[in-house]
Amino acid sequence: MHKPLLCPSQLLHTDLTGKIFIVTGGNSGIGLETVAQLAQQGAHVVLACRRHIDGDQAKSRIMVHQPRGVIEVAILDLADLKSVKDFAGHFLAKHSHLHGLVNNAGVMNVPYGKTKDGFETQIGVNHLGHYLLTELLLPCLKASAPSRVVILSSCYHDRAVGREGTIDLEDLHFERRKYDGWEAYAQSKLANLLHAKELAKRVSGSNVVVTSVHPGWVRTNLIRNSAPLWVQDLLLRPILRLAGMLEPKEGAQTTLYALLAPEVASHNGKYFSQTGFYRTKEASKGGWPLNSPNPHAHDDQVAKNLDQLSRRLVGLSS
Repeated sequence: MHKPLLCPSQLLHTDLTGKIFIVTGGNSGIGLETVAQLAQQGAHVVLACRRHIDGDQAKSRIMVHQPRGVIEVAILDLADLKSVKDFAGHFLAKHSHLHGLVNNAGVMNVPYGKTKDGFETQIGVNHLGHYLLTELLLPCLKASAPSRVVILSSCYHDRAVGREGTIDLEDLHFERRKYDGWEAYAQSKLANLLHAKELAKRVSGSNVVVTSVHPGWVRTNLIRNSAPLWVQDLLLRPILRLAGMLEPKEGAQTTLYALLAPEVASHNGKYFSQTGFYRTKEASKGGWPLNSPNPHAHDDQVAKNLDQLSRRLVGLSS
């Protein structure tokens, strides 16, 4: 297997005192490692998650290491647009700056279901909830520039267990086609990549840099709808590690690079990938940035149409 790409050490020692970041899903896995690293470097980090108790427990685990920064726990349920609006409203009432937004939270291969607003769960949580959050915080990001938005996609935007990533603009929520959890996941992850691509165009010249990232095949709770956690974390962990599975700290490396590296500013809208499982061997090595092998990832018209549809669905335009 290919060796994981690692964020340069000097970036992980940059002083982030005075900088404010939001990390969604910051209570576990890649999000937790991202929060911990930013706080270690002196940043004020808003750890956003669905349940306050989970956020408080995550904060306690980080605080044991006595980070220089501040961790603020806040409630955010991406499956409920009212919660997204409330979170953004509370943040903007309390803070006048935002230097980095990490759209990290997500679900994978879940049974068919709908969010509180009637969206298919995976497109609703992984894309539409984050879409609204980003739009509500965009004025603050522009006012705080230079700033960054990092959107977690996946190598599965290319192919997810044999299902090619495509966007069905006529049936985004699987109301007419038969539901398939992996197909829905691939669609949502392609939506993440296209969201970054189109948003970068809209904010061009504002000094807000937008990227999408694949964090790698990481040992997180995302697998719980595909296999029992104990199988991944205990029984097969040594074997899966040899097959390329990364630990959460390694999985945070691409996010941190996209968030902190100066050279990323010249790659606005691009996709940054840890090692992964793509249709080509070359892409599977990863790349910062990487040219996706999925032709749908380069369809500018689909990206624009998805952006317009997303705005309507979250209530930002009629």
